Amino acid sequence: MRVLPESMPAPRLTLRRWVESDVDAFAEAIAESVEHLRPWMAWAANEPVDRDEHLARIRRWEQTWAEGGDVGIGAFLDGRVVGSGGLHWRAGPDTLEIGYWTRPSCTGLGYATELSAALTSAAFTVDGIDLVEIRHDKANIASQRIPERLGYEFVGEQPDEIGAPAEVGIDCRWAMTRDRWATLQAAMAEGEHA
Repeated sequence: MRVLPESMPAPRLTLRRWVESDVDAFAEAIAESVEHLRPWMAWAANEPVDRDEHLARIRRWEQTWAEGGDVGIGAFLDGRVVGSGGLHWRAGPDTLEIGYWTRPSCTGLGYATELSAALTSAAFTVDGIDLVEIRHDKANIASQRIPERLGYEFVGEQPDEIGAPAEVGIDCRWAMTRDRWATLQAAMAEGEHA
């Protein structure tokens, strides 16, 4: 059983697995973000939910992670939730998919890019992971900018079920290999020291 990382380093953010004690901060972030997320995230259609449902969700995530499944990561800045992400076993035993969102008051500040870069690096610490993917609906241009900024390669499009109101039903797939990520990170480090 491969257990996914429960925390990861990032330049500005504290990135760690959601735990029960985060329930109120998590609920507050969702409450601010629900109208921002509803067009793109199917689960947001059920919001708002009460505190007990948020707590149950976090408990399910904790159990899933402990059993070797997906991990949900909270992104915090000075103790405040700026967003969330995760590593997901959706594409096979050698591939992880990452997902991410930021609350509306935190968009445009590079947090989603920072979170996604940290998730990518963390994914490649897992034995046997050779590929990381980002997928988004073609209409979600904001999500598209993240893999572009990080140097992911566009793999292609395919029809997909429409799960949220703003989606057009075309899944865009981006991929990053372990070797490509190592090369990009080395080039970035070299550029910082030049």
